Amino acid sequence: MEHIVRFDAAKEPITVTTGTLLTEAAVSAGVYIAQPCGGQGRCGRCAVQVVEGSVRRRSTLRLSAEDVAAGYALACQAVVEGDAQIVVPDQDALDRTLTTDRTAVSVQVPAGYDFQRDQTIRRIHLTLQPPSMDDQRDDWSRLQTAVRQQAGIDDLEIRLPQLRQIGKALREGEWEVTAVVDSGNQVSSRNPVSKLIDLLPGHVPDDTPLYGVAIDIGTTTVSVWLVDLLSGQVMAQAAEYNRQIRCGEDVISRIIYANKNKGQAELRELVLRSINTLIDRVCDKACGKGQAARSKGQMASSSIVKSTIVGNSIMMHLLLGISADSIRLSPFVTAVNQLPSLTASDVGLHIHPQADVSCLPGVASYVGADITAGVLSSGLDDLEPVCLFMDIGTNGEIVLGCKDWLVTCACSAGPAFEGAGVRDGMRATRGAIEEVWIDGRTYEPTLRIIGDEKPRGLCGSGLISLLAEMF
Repeated sequence: MEHIVRFDAAKEPITVTTGTLLTEAAVSAGVYIAQPCGGQGRCGRCAVQVVEGSVRRRSTLRLSAEDVAAGYALACQAVVEGDAQIVVPDQDALDRTLTTDRTAVSVQVPAGYDFQRDQTIRRIHLTLQPPSMDDQRDDWSRLQTAVRQQAGIDDLEIRLPQLRQIGKALREGEWEVTAVVDSGNQVSSRNPVSKLIDLLPGHVPDDTPLYGVAIDIGTTTVSVWLVDLLSGQVMAQAAEYNRQIRCGEDVISRIIYANKNKGQAELRELVLRSINTLIDRVCDKACGKGQAARSKGQMASSSIVKSTIVGNSIMMHLLLGISADSIRLSPFVTAVNQLPSLTASDVGLHIHPQADVSCLPGVASYVGADITAGVLSSGLDDLEPVCLFMDIGTNGEIVLGCKDWLVTCACSAGPAFEGAGVRDGMRATRGAIEEVWIDGRTYEPTLRIIGDEKPRGLCGSGLISLLAEMF
């Protein structure tokens, strides 16, 4: 049976069938309802008010008898059984744009890395002999010969999209073309394989920019860096909260959410929206930074020809639409630790569709590619003394070791900072109490609140400050 559900935050009512969860109805209506526990009914943060109509509450955990009497229900545990009108209280609003956005940033290059020597992207100017009645080789064979003779590349890999553009590029350029080649795909040191990313008619100026993006997918935050591959300069950096947060604040909650109807696809879409929004943002920031970065007043994301992605194992699985369910169940194994070479079109990134996407390898179920990146960039694996590397975020990882050995472990760290398990705990966003002072004589508290707004709860720093003052 079908029912009409109206949300106060939606422009139009929607029609759903009997038994539809209110959270599912909200998604259909385009209404955001936070589900920090992944829809398990444990946190109580998805409470909504049913002001009219009929819903069945499967659980009232975290709701008082007065709340239920006033019409409140947990959206993740309430199913539609008739027409209904729903009021969604103000949620923990997330500032999508974090204060870490920068137009240009300085990054320390790892020891031993030579940018010019180790750069795998090349722009090659080629001049080909045009076909004739005496030379009727196909365009691809002709291009391979030119690349071999003029650039010393014996094995060039090509994909169907490039095959489709060869003929047009060669003839528009009157047999002079510029090939963008990535030699980063090394089968072995004796048998390097290069991949053709783009083929442009004519000789493109050497100072025309080629960009790469580095992407860090955190459980809470996604960050993107835009790098000029010719100079090594970091052109811009931007970050925002991972939009998957609405489906669960920790990795286990998101794995559980992924098992729901269309949950896997929704999580993948949400993180891609975060990444692609940030790619657009860094491109906008880089626009106008000198003539080399201008392209008709706007830098095109198609100039981004390489990407590297890191993240914990669960984030990498969810990005690629791979089930992460086995990671939370004994014996806790991933579907894959070392991913194959991918293209931007495979992943869904809004950059050059044939750009190579390198996903750094993970180590184990809860020690992912972000830790691999941290160890490599810190040089821990080359150090003589025993050192400790720590990455404390929503997930916390520790690596102990030196050049001869490394050991690692992981734990959940985010809840300590985000007030998880506390009735009035919340993330450090507007309305959160971040610091407390208690007068030693009157015992009157003084609060510092993020955004100078009415207090809505305590974040982790507020809890620590409060405990310190009460001790």
